[in-house]
Amino acid sequence: MLRIRDISYSVEGRPLFEGASATVPAGHKVGLVGRNGTGKTTLFRLIRGELTLDGGEIDLPPRARIGGVAQEVPSSATSLLDTVLAADTERAALLAEAESATDPARIAEVQTRLADIDAWSAEARASSILKGLGFDLEAQARPCSDFSGGWRMRVALAGVLFAAPDLLLLDEPTNYLDLEGALWLEGYLARYPHTVLLISHDRGLLNRAVGSILHLEDRRLTLYQGPYDAERRKQEARRAHLQSFVDRFRYKASKARQAQSRLKMIARLQPIATPAEAALRRFTFPVPEDLSPPIVVAEGAAVGYGGAAVLKRLTLRIDQDDRIALLGRNGEGKSTLSKLLAGKLEAMEGRLQRSPRLRVGYFAQHQLDELHAAETPLAHVRRLRPDEPPAKLRARLAGFGLGAEQADTEVARLSGGQKARLSLLLATIDAPHLLILDEPTNHLDMESREALVEALTDYPGAVILVSHDMHLLNLVADRLWLVKDGRVTPYDDDLEAYRRALLAADASDPARPAPAAPAQRPAREAVQALRAEVRKAEERVAKIEEMRVKLAQKLADPALYDPGRAGDLEVWQKKYAEVEDGLARAEALWIEAQERLEAAGAGT
Repeated sequence: MLRIRDISYSVEGRPLFEGASATVPAGHKVGLVGRNGTGKTTLFRLIRGELTLDGGEIDLPPRARIGGVAQEVPSSATSLLDTVLAADTERAALLAEAESATDPARIAEVQTRLADIDAWSAEARASSILKGLGFDLEAQARPCSDFSGGWRMRVALAGVLFAAPDLLLLDEPTNYLDLEGALWLEGYLARYPHTVLLISHDRGLLNRAVGSILHLEDRRLTLYQGPYDAERRKQEARRAHLQSFVDRFRYKASKARQAQSRLKMIARLQPIATPAEAALRRFTFPVPEDLSPPIVVAEGAAVGYGGAAVLKRLTLRIDQDDRIALLGRNGEGKSTLSKLLAGKLEAMEGRLQRSPRLRVGYFAQHQLDELHAAETPLAHVRRLRPDEPPAKLRARLAGFGLGAEQADTEVARLSGGQKARLSLLLATIDAPHLLILDEPTNHLDMESREALVEALTDYPGAVILVSHDMHLLNLVADRLWLVKDGRVTPYDDDLEAYRRALLAADASDPARPAPAAPAQRPAREAVQALRAEVRKAEERVAKIEEMRVKLAQKLADPALYDPGRAGDLEVWQKKYAEVEDGLARAEALWIEAQERLEAAGAGT
């Protein structure tokens, strides 16, 4: 169990946490959400003990192992498989000791412990995790130095999953995964046998891999039961329940005080804002002129590298109103197809015809690394539009959520999300008729992802999407193409069916953790006890509210403010403050009792 008790922490005088508390039971999967800059990653560092609290405590069971993904796996000659195996330090140490131990008793202890941790199946488990994250058997035997930084991040993730710590801390783990890897991770985390705390802006991951949401807002932590989208529905229902009481009884004398109490509860409820409500950032894509259809046609085309075809017999058509998502496991050729359509690769055979006036915008994650770190966003845009006045250049940046301050900030000092916005601006500045986006939501927060959905929905050009974000694909794409076995074919089912097919293929995976025991529905007696607790809590609020009204009447007596009664005034004011504090606590207990009853699947 992870207990966070009344913690406080500030950075350069700016408080990130003030009296924040939360309890995460052992084995629970919890999504940590909150706006960028509120301190989510800092909380992880506090839990790991890398930073020192200003106040409060963070408690974990003795000898609990905490695991998280390293910044990057070193570029070494060690194979991917051996790198992952080495992540389980206990197993590695025991195997080394087994080679050198001479004491019979110690040899027996080592062998027993190796059996306990299932050390002999470790290679199969590590290999299966790597496979789920996109590495085939050939890749697993290659050295880490053969792979780019993004791919080595996948190896780092594989290592921490293989080590299976008691508390797994994951910070945006899908940023370096494709859709297939992200869906595999969803299933793996849902079955993970220990506690998981997950920072993510991926709604699919938050809705399917976790059972609770820990919301960081106003320097406080609030734990909600249920996945991300369910929380808003629960809070709307709770708000409606309170409001219905107010509407029924606010003008009835015997219930007026209770109605006022519930109005206060409604005011105190701070639901997780939906991305649409919280969206303060935007994307403004320039509008292309219409072209006659089709804008791209392929007939029997092939494409590849160095004379070796990756994709063959491509027969495709793209019109300007198409919204196409590319599906397929890593290495099947999605990026190769994107480069062909973008004109970065030529067809090796067959015919590929583009509209003569076709303009293509292409965004891929590697382009963030191609930005000029020492230059400002304004300088980047000026390079492409040297004749435009500064006011118009700044307006372009503002249309992608980069305000005056960001426009004049060196790229090296921008956040990942701000760099992604700049790259999207550069990719679309010529008003392309065809926009190809390869993982556009990496580094974007949830509000920005919603803004991107709205912009793409309104965009009058064709869109080709490669993304691990199923929420984005579901809302934007109206056609699915499957890239598999060297071919590109229409996928006639929907994304949910594709997800189910991938998870079914993983069902016999030897790395698959044993599922946790299903939660049992509370017995009827337990539900009745919860209902009784709610009634008692409600009665407690009513009594304290009645006491508060009487004290307010006492404090309204002018005689109490006579100069000779200063001591009496201080006593009554202190009592009133204590009752106010007690009322706030009683209302909080009432809400908690109501939540437990709702979690049990019963109404009031």
